[in-house]
Amino acid sequence: MILSKTTEYALNVLAFMATRNKEMYPADYLCKELKIPRQYLKRLLTDLSKKGFITSIRGRNGGFIFSRDLSTINFLHVIEAMEGPEAMNTCLLGFTACIVDHPCVMHDLWTKARSKMTETLTNTSFADLKNKYDKDKKSIAQIIIH
Repeated sequence: MILSKTTEYALNVLAFMATRNKEMYPADYLCKELKIPRQYLKRLLTDLSKKGFITSIRGRNGGFIFSRDLSTINFLHVIEAMEGPEAMNTCLLGFTACIVDHPCVMHDLWTKARSKMTETLTNTSFADLKNKYDKDKKSIAQIIIH
């Protein structure tokens, strides 16, 4: 599966927001931390907002926050929102579609791998990512203290 740069950035933005303990993320802060071009990031944040992942708060102390609980947003939701509902149904070799009578040589192997990948992306929420980040951060802090 090949993701567009926009989808990669969307996953980066949401993962970054999920693994930090801030409530509000100004666009300038995200731009600086993630090194995404400002105009590109602003369009992306607007798209993520329209798709219901984040909410924009205007004003001097404004920024972006998650619009719903992290446990309700999985990686597949984001990929399908950015790439389209058929994102996971692409041919590994780049064909538009495999012909049923003459599938590509990778069809059977890719179907199994794609199924497993879809399952993993569906079962991994941004809350899982945050929990793992928090756990690893505590582990690192324990090592430093001892």
